[in-house]
Formats: sequence, C-alpha cells, structure tokens
Amino acid sequence: MPADSWFTDTNLLLYSFDARDALKRSMANKWIDYLWQTGSGRLSWQVLNEFYANSVRKTGVSAGEARDAVRIFGQWQPLGINAALVEQAWYWMDLAQVSYWDGLILASAQRLGCKWLLSEDFQHGRAYEGVTVVNPFAELPPSPKR
Repeated sequence: MPADSWFTDTNLLLYSFDARDALKRSMANKWIDYLWQTGSGRLSWQVLNEFYANSVRKTGVSAGEARDAVRIFGQWQPLGINAALVEQAWYWMDLAQVSYWDGLILASAQRLGCKWLLSEDFQHGRAYEGVTVVNPFAELPPSPKR
C-alpha cells in the first residue's frame, strides 16, 4: 500500500452528491477525481454505510443512486470492522477524546496504512500517530504524479 494513501471520511463522499453547497461539491469532486487518478483512496465499510444512510436521508439522493455509489466506492476495498479495530477505536477515544465513530475512522486509517485522513470533522493539520488530517474543503488536492 502506498505511503501516500488517503483515508476518506463520509463527509467527502456526501458533499460530492450534495447540490445544496456548490463550492463543497466542487472541492469534494476534485478530491475524489484525484483519489481515482492516483489509486490512493481508502475507506471503510463504516464510511460507506454512513454515506448510504445520510445521502438518502439528508441530500435527497435516490436509494438506487446511493447504492450505485456504494458499489463503485467498494472498488477501494473497504476495511471491515473486527475486534482489533474496535480495541484501536477505544484507544483513540481514551487518548484523543474522540467519539467512538471517529475512533473507528482513525483506527481504520491507521490499519490501512494511510498517511492522510480527509475529513472536515477533525482538526486540520493534527497528526494522530502517523495519520495527518487534511480538511478537503480547506485545500486542493496535490497534482497527481504521472
């Protein structure tokens, strides 16, 4: 797995479908294009489940369109939840004072060997034992290396 893998939080996927905020939608789609081009996108089944539930409920995406997106992003080989991941999430809850769900995000990013976590829900620039948060709505993706 490349050292420059990017773990994608749910909000990036949601905004790529949300027509209510054109700027965030544009930024989300730039990041997603970058992740596809570079093959560096990573996520978890937790993220895809949250995306499915919230895209249908909050952004007006049809169930069929949300299911298609889950199938497409499933090509990124999402990480599943197991006992070791739960233990690591608890570690992050205790150490960083994050919610259980955010602890699972951090644990998943670590388990997948990601250097970066794309999320607006964590402090931009904060590092968690080798995983650094990048707010995808505060900066553009790097230029893809060809």
